[in-house]
Amino acid sequence: MAKPIRPPTFEETVQLLGRVPIFATLAREDLEQIARVAVPRTFAAGEVVFREGDRSDTCYIVRIGHCRAVREHPGGRTITLATFGPGEIFGELALFEEERRSATVEATEPLQVVGVLGADMRRVLSEHPEITMRLLVALGRRLRETNERLARQSFQTVQSRVAAVLYQLVEKTLAERSDEALGGRVDPRAARDVLVRATQADLAKLAGSSRESASRFLATLERAGVITQGRGRLVVHDPAALQAYVF
Repeated sequence: MAKPIRPPTFEETVQLLGRVPIFATLAREDLEQIARVAVPRTFAAGEVVFREGDRSDTCYIVRIGHCRAVREHPGGRTITLATFGPGEIFGELALFEEERRSATVEATEPLQVVGVLGADMRRVLSEHPEITMRLLVALGRRLRETNERLARQSFQTVQSRVAAVLYQLVEKTLAERSDEALGGRVDPRAARDVLVRATQADLAKLAGSSRESASRFLATLERAGVITQGRGRLVVHDPAALQAYVF
C-alpha cells in the first residue's frame, strides 16, 4: 500500500508558490497571502481532479506527483494535451472567469496539489498586475506548444511522435530534478539513465497513436539499448540516441 502523502506545512506551501514562474517576483508577504487561502488536496493514481465541462472556480499547483490534461472525442479517442509536475500550475482559466473546464485532468500517480479559489487569486492579480501579464504569457506559450505538437504529429510517423514525446518527458524530468536541487539545467543530450514515469498507454496518448504501435516502437528502442522498460516507468539510457529518431 502506498504511503499516505502528508499535508504540506505553511512554510512548504509558501516555498512551493515561490517555485511557480508566474509568482517569481512576489515578495514573501505576498506569497504568504496566497498560501493562507491555499487548500491542499491529494488524489490517488487514476483519480480525476476535475472533468471537462465541470464548473471552473479553482486553479491548482502540483506539489507532489504528476497529472495530465486529456480530452475525449465522440469517437472514443482520448488525446493528452499536457502533463504537469511539481511546481507547475493548471486550471488557470479559473483566474479570469468561471467558465466550464475545457479538459479533464487526472492523476497519473499519487498526487498532491494546492488549490486556490479563483476569487482569491483574482484579488491577488488586482494587487499585482504584473502577475496577470506573466500568466497570459504562460498560457500563450502552453497553447503554442500544444498547437505545434499537434501540427508536428500530423506529419510525423508513429515512431517519430513517440520518440519526440519521450524526449520531451526526459527534458521535463531533468528540469524538475534541477529545480529540486536548485542547480543548473542539465542538457538532455549529455544525460544518461533518466528515469521517466510513464506507461505505454501514457506515451501512446501523448503521441496520438495506438498503444500497440507505441509498444512495438518501444520494443525496438529497448532492443537497441536506448531504453529499458519497467512497470509504469522506463529508463532512457541515451537521450541523444533517442533524439535521432525524431524527424
